[in-house]
Amino acid sequence: MSRTGDLRARIAAATTDRRVVNAVHLAAWRKVDARAESFAKLPHVEALRDKAAQIRQHVIENLPRYLECFVERATALGAQVHFAPDGAAACRTIAQIAAARGLSLAVKGKSMTSEEIGLNVALEATGVRVVETDLGEFIVQIDHDRPSHIITPIIHKDRRQVARAMAREFGCPYTEDPAELTKIARRHLRDIFRRCDLGITGVNLGVAETGTLCLITNEGNGRMTITRPRVHVALLGIDKIVPRLTDLPIFLKLLARSSTGQPMGAYTTLINGPKRPDDPDGPGELHVVLLDNGRSDILTGPLREVLRCVRCGACLNACPAYRNIGGHAYSSVYPGPIGSLLSPLLYGHAYDDLARVSSLCGACRLACPVQIDIPELLVRLRALACTRQPRAKRVLLRLWQWAMQTPWAYRLGQRLMRFLPDDGGGWTRHGPGLLRAWTDTRDLPCPAVRSFRSIWENELRDEH
Repeated sequence: MSRTGDLRARIAAATTDRRVVNAVHLAAWRKVDARAESFAKLPHVEALRDKAAQIRQHVIENLPRYLECFVERATALGAQVHFAPDGAAACRTIAQIAAARGLSLAVKGKSMTSEEIGLNVALEATGVRVVETDLGEFIVQIDHDRPSHIITPIIHKDRRQVARAMAREFGCPYTEDPAELTKIARRHLRDIFRRCDLGITGVNLGVAETGTLCLITNEGNGRMTITRPRVHVALLGIDKIVPRLTDLPIFLKLLARSSTGQPMGAYTTLINGPKRPDDPDGPGELHVVLLDNGRSDILTGPLREVLRCVRCGACLNACPAYRNIGGHAYSSVYPGPIGSLLSPLLYGHAYDDLARVSSLCGACRLACPVQIDIPELLVRLRALACTRQPRAKRVLLRLWQWAMQTPWAYRLGQRLMRFLPDDGGGWTRHGPGLLRAWTDTRDLPCPAVRSFRSIWENELRDEH
């Protein structure tokens, strides 16, 4: 199924909403500047990025071995490990854990993996109330919205929208003061934390050597979600593994700097099993749900490099396309450059068109802490998508490829371009015939009066 028209409509709507464009632009540029400033203070940055990329690539090339090791070590620490081949299985497993123990109120830390599988909706359908405790996710939830950024869910909202949502949901006085709005959310969530019995989190990285779960957050809600309920469920994508505990510092130095420009996340938590008899707090049960959901298929395909991703969001901040349309235009849990890759791979060919929401400028590659060559992978994904195009379009693309590789046909094309209309300023904005659809979304520069080839040939003649 093609969603090209739908995508164009969403992009058109996004670019005309100046409030969203301005909000995303401002927040993304601030993150870009903060990242640059923070990285400038870190010695041997490129060596760290090289090492992080090597570790992640090594893991995905040896994933079965490291997963087996992780499961063995985590089980030895007292965790109960469940394998979920897809999102439905993961939701079913977590719902069964809740039902078997009579759990009815879940607090949830920020987790893109849970968004990926639609966990909240699935649990609500079984009678388990789910409350987001990350402030941004909490606002998205009470405003019946969805996240627009991997790290900053409400990057597209301003304080007036947050204030309206708080006043509507809690009947509190309207205020646009961020400190007061935070206090309102805190008062509400404290009562939820007092009554909750199930805690759900994602996992930033799992350590194969020790069975340790590493969670990085900027709010205390993460640790409350882990320690307050009697049961903790950690949802871990099978790709989020590092081999050794000594590998963690490399990623801790890079992750927060890439995400927000901080030297480290405010809270870095290492979990080694459930509560022990002499522990003052913590869950009585720890369940780790290992989620595949298409990752094994990616692992065996030509785009497996994408599994290096640590979900830092740096590529979104750097991307000019994302900054101009925001996350909702992608209509996927994962927006931005990395989402343009992950969405077709995880959700199917209906998202193939996202691979074209990119200028291939390379800013995402430069920003990525694990050096994923996102532009190269997007080009490969576009090539794969072309094989699924209608036959007529495939024939035209083949002709185009042949013309670009055949000198006389290329020269003929240059001459024919001289007949294109100049719609003002030296640009063709409304091409004739087959070019009309192409120029609907692109401006084509009119050719120069003299081509480079003719100038070069004249230079050669003058030399001789």
